[in-house]
Amino acid sequence: MTAEQQPALSIGIDIGGTKVAGGVVDNEGAVLHRARRDTPHRSKKPGVVENTIVEVVDELLEVVGPGAVVAVGIGAAGFVAADRATVVFAPHLSWRHEPLRDALQRRVPVPIFVDNDANAAAWAEWRFGAARGETHVMMVTLGTGIGGALLMNGQVVRGRFGIAGEFGHMQVVPGGQRCECGNRGCWEQYASGNALVREARSLMTANSPIASDLLDRVGGDPANLTGPLITEAAQAGDQTAVELLAEIGSWLGVGIANLAAAFDPGLFVIGGGVSAAGDLLLGPARETFRKHLTGRGYRPEAGIVAAQLGNEAGLIGAADLARVGAGADPGVGAGADPGVAADPVVRG
Repeated sequence: MTAEQQPALSIGIDIGGTKVAGGVVDNEGAVLHRARRDTPHRSKKPGVVENTIVEVVDELLEVVGPGAVVAVGIGAAGFVAADRATVVFAPHLSWRHEPLRDALQRRVPVPIFVDNDANAAAWAEWRFGAARGETHVMMVTLGTGIGGALLMNGQVVRGRFGIAGEFGHMQVVPGGQRCECGNRGCWEQYASGNALVREARSLMTANSPIASDLLDRVGGDPANLTGPLITEAAQAGDQTAVELLAEIGSWLGVGIANLAAAFDPGLFVIGGGVSAAGDLLLGPARETFRKHLTGRGYRPEAGIVAAQLGNEAGLIGAADLARVGAGADPGVGAGADPGVAADPVVRG
């Protein structure tokens, strides 16, 4: 294979509340090399997090050589402005209107692109995972909260200000549970990992006999309970854990029906840690979705599937978006905004 035939490599960086994960990704979505650091505490100054990102990028560039990498994509958990350069707000970090791209570009020798982590994960699933071949895709990510993204005809829909996809803060219960965002009744208070654990702990602290198996699993201390432990119990046949996941799934279906009424996608891809429960979650979600879908029985019904790429979807998508943004894959993301070369992002 000649140098001209070598696939264009890019680096993806996924910034979460606990880790900064990076990988060298080829144009088929394969992660060839990996690097990882702990995320600095959010009380630290922005420059400390940027130092950590540069350390990961430098380690990966050293492995493959800077000449082999066409771009670096950053996927950040937070609000990313439509310029794909500025992190407006990152709840788990100290970034507030942080000019992240420019700060990193001074220290990294290849083009930098910044995006929301859910946008990056959705792009990866559309390119290489569960949503391949679908023209209208909506991804819903279930972790401690709920995030998401919308892709239409091969473009990420980001909204006028770049902050589309914050589905978790749709109000589904007026006057309901207080949300960290300051409002009440947000969807993520009923269909997220936090909601799952909260409901299980309420049974445990009330000494409900139906929570005895869960209590045994955490040594009698409800504070030790986690979402994965509940999923593990449900998969082992614990009926209370099954019911808790079904309740979360039902709320998931309600929200998805609302999103279908507003956006009419062909496919919902469900990602994030809670999606590891599989059909214990998605079965109830599909059932409730059908009951609440506007025009049910008279319209095509969107599919609801689990994401395929797991924890690496964010870095794979960030890397691929950066490669496309750098013009190294011109066949992807056609129809971008006029005057923005090879930019696969719709800005509103």
